[in-house]
Amino acid sequence: MKSLGRISRLSQEFFDTDPRNVARALLGKLLVRRTVNGMLVGRVVETEAYLGTGDDAAHAVSGRTARNFVLFGPPGFAYVYFVYGNHYCLNVSCLPDGVPGCVLFRALEPVSGIDEMAKARGIAINGENDLKKLSSGPGRMCEALGITRDRDNNKNLTNAKSDLQLAEDDYCVDRILVTPRIGITKSANEQLRYLIAGNRFVSA
Repeated sequence: MKSLGRISRLSQEFFDTDPRNVARALLGKLLVRRTVNGMLVGRVVETEAYLGTGDDAAHAVSGRTARNFVLFGPPGFAYVYFVYGNHYCLNVSCLPDGVPGCVLFRALEPVSGIDEMAKARGIAINGENDLKKLSSGPGRMCEALGITRDRDNNKNLTNAKSDLQLAEDDYCVDRILVTPRIGITKSANEQLRYLIAGNRFVSA
């Protein structure tokens, strides 16, 4: 894993574009949770784009609801939902206010706060091979960073006062792979999953 250097928050303008562009650009960026015990940081290694009302797999396909209103709001806000009755998923809203679209975070590479992440996940880290258990997969990464709907839905991920932010450092992505999205049945063949090629923290 690459050590964490100086970081800076992403701007709201970063997310004010097509989710496909955002999903690709987010690879290598940092998801940061600020806690009383310090920062929990993971590097984004896998994302999926969801295109709004024209995408049958998107939560926004049926229009604005009390559940999905964040997707229709300003860009750069957290949309968190509970799935399969056992874990949360984190998305970030994209496109201008009123136009739905988002990116799902599928996996992180742990960078900082690993002991706290392991405690949150209820697992022991006995070596490099155990690190993938922390945040490989959307449910695992949310649990590792304490992300829930009650705590984080509609949170501005670009705000300096937020305890959950998206940031960047000097990390450079060598190669990106694009594949169909996984774990869905509608619009399943769309090439909208993005991952850092060769990264071992990408979900199975």
